[in-house]
Amino acid sequence: MVKNEKILLAHGSGGKLMHDLVSQIFLKKFHNPILAKLDDMAMFKLGEANLAFTTDTYVVNPLFFNGGDIGRLAICGTVNDLAVSGAMPKYISAAFVIEEGFPLSDLEKILDSMVKAAEEAGVIVVTGDTKVVEKGGADKLFINTAGVGIIPEGINISGSNALVGDKVILSGSIGDHGIAVISQREGLEFKTQIKSDCAPLNHLIAEMLQVTRAIRCLRDPTRGGLASTLNEFVTQSNVGIFIEEQKVPIKEEVLGACEMLGYDPFHVANEGKLVAIVDPKDADEVIRVMQRNKYGKGAQIIGEVIPNPRGKVIIKTAVGATRILDMLVGEQLPRIC
Repeated sequence: MVKNEKILLAHGSGGKLMHDLVSQIFLKKFHNPILAKLDDMAMFKLGEANLAFTTDTYVVNPLFFNGGDIGRLAICGTVNDLAVSGAMPKYISAAFVIEEGFPLSDLEKILDSMVKAAEEAGVIVVTGDTKVVEKGGADKLFINTAGVGIIPEGINISGSNALVGDKVILSGSIGDHGIAVISQREGLEFKTQIKSDCAPLNHLIAEMLQVTRAIRCLRDPTRGGLASTLNEFVTQSNVGIFIEEQKVPIKEEVLGACEMLGYDPFHVANEGKLVAIVDPKDADEVIRVMQRNKYGKGAQIIGEVIPNPRGKVIIKTAVGATRILDMLVGEQLPRIC
């Protein structure tokens, strides 16, 4: 990165520019062994306890969208970032930056949504902070969260653990959240309403871990979509991944919207899906357990880990050709979470 370069919206996209910003600027300044793993959470031991700790900030526009709102998004996103480490999420903090003039009725709706999502996930909000800025000093409302969870003994999940031969599992259809938000933002109407998949995945993950502790990698493919998550895995684990396009579920209305808007569904954000890399001998049983959960009904194996080309994701297209599936470059959908 050039020193006089300025921050762009694309630096928050979840794609290549954001990863460059994190690795070349933030990681260099704050470098330590915990941060260097570049997982969605920090994992460390405190006394006898194995803990997971995460933080995130939500700036979605609009605040309310089909399938959720900024409050549900904040709780679910924090819970999921903890759960993909194998942790049992426990406690959450919530801090609010509120623009002067924001309607109290909307704030109450958002807080009610947070309470409902927390109850579903089995977590509690135990601390927080509130700041009010002058009109024009923020865009209505931003929420920052942090979360803590406990990792049971014997679980070791990280983006750096993928092994050649492992299976790649996706929990359901991709692109729902991003298209739901952009449709609401731009006032787009489709024959079938597109609904965000925003959901807490900790109970689904706990059920998967009852089948096997040999889950190597887990991640919820949010900003940057499925493509960016798979590219993170191959970079961290120094392997390749091969997937088949026809095995990746995409709802017809989401695919149609992407084609109309010029988006690649593999780069569109999700907020209620997970990608797992598991030992091949456990993959079928993991799928069966996932499909019994309402948030994993669409689960299926979409590919496997390969030795070469290292650091690349290869996709077999619907017409039988193969191509490299790159991480998102630039900004496809700003302010999506």
